[in-house]
Amino acid sequence: IYNLGAMSHVKVSFDVPEYTGEITGLGALRILEALRALGMMNVKYYQASSSEMFGISKAPQNENTLFQPQSPYGCAKLYAYWITKTYRSAYKMFACNGILFNHESPRRGETFVTKKIVRAAVKIKLGLQDKIILGNLDAKRDWGFAGDYVKAIYKIMQHSEPDDFVVATTEHHTIREFAEKVFKKLDLNFDDYLVVDNRYFRPNEVPDLMGDPTKIKNVLGWEPKVKLDGLIDMMVAEALKEENAKLRANS
Repeated sequence: IYNLGAMSHVKVSFDVPEYTGEITGLGALRILEALRALGMMNVKYYQASSSEMFGISKAPQNENTLFQPQSPYGCAKLYAYWITKTYRSAYKMFACNGILFNHESPRRGETFVTKKIVRAAVKIKLGLQDKIILGNLDAKRDWGFAGDYVKAIYKIMQHSEPDDFVVATTEHHTIREFAEKVFKKLDLNFDDYLVVDNRYFRPNEVPDLMGDPTKIKNVLGWEPKVKLDGLIDMMVAEALKEENAKLRANS
């Protein structure tokens, strides 16, 4: 069982904290307890844990870094993380945590900042939009390709023993740097179109997330293949393809 289910938007978790706790936190418990109650302790269980659990802890973060979550989402993920470890210890279940740092792809939802930036830049390039509205541009994140991270998840579940692993790239960039790279790919100057709006700032900001994947590299032989520029290339290419298809359909 791969439990990827969550209310997964950090900013939205401040608006619906109880729902976030029910789905993101207690959802994991319900699956684990169902397995226990049914006597299915031989079933492997994967919990999608999050770098947001580290919160304001100093980067780089690894499996031994102090957890200091700063959002209802991060707190709920931390509960799911610990209940997974508890069931592993108490009932000898094959229950694992993958602590994934930000994983992106062309399929990323448009409410997430990476896809929002890519989509806006493409629309500006095509004359369909004239500005992009963002919040905190100084937050640093460790962005990797979701396809690489899925392979890491699979390796975690094939390991001989249940364990917990940080999955990350060892690089971090500010949101501004990410946006500048995207706009530059389209021969645009990011600052010409930028509007900063306080509505998009979180009540608690997490300044710097960068993972140290030394353990998963040494134990499972996993390393990310796609660098940030390659990730941006595929996101921009797909967004251009989608928007051009819409234009052709409406012409």
